[in-house]
Amino acid sequence: MNAAYVPSDYLPVFIQLILALGFIVTTMIVTHMVGPKRNSQKKDDPFECGIPVVGDARTPISIKYFLIAILFVLFDVEVIFMYPWAVNFKQLGVTGFLEMILFMGLLLSGFYYVIRKGVLKWE
Repeated sequence: MNAAYVPSDYLPVFIQLILALGFIVTTMIVTHMVGPKRNSQKKDDPFECGIPVVGDARTPISIKYFLIAILFVLFDVEVIFMYPWAVNFKQLGVTGFLEMILFMGLLLSGFYYVIRKGVLKWE
């Protein structure tokens, strides 16, 4: 049985969406109108876990930190693809094994490139 969907089937979803957005907008407007508006030097100071602010927040950070973070995410996500392959190893057969060898080859060639470029060398 293949039933066709009509736009009225989605009416409850749209009503819920409109009610949710209306609640958000109403809550934001009411809290800004009713809430206290007292500013002071102490209240406007930045606060980080009870530690007094020292220095400027705009100090430059080494690009190496960001490169390592991005590479970690990249290689970590690629390793996630290996889990479903390992679970379905028998069903995938030789073709799945060869595809994983190709995948690992590309992954390791990227890792080799990163090492050759010296991205992981920290000074």
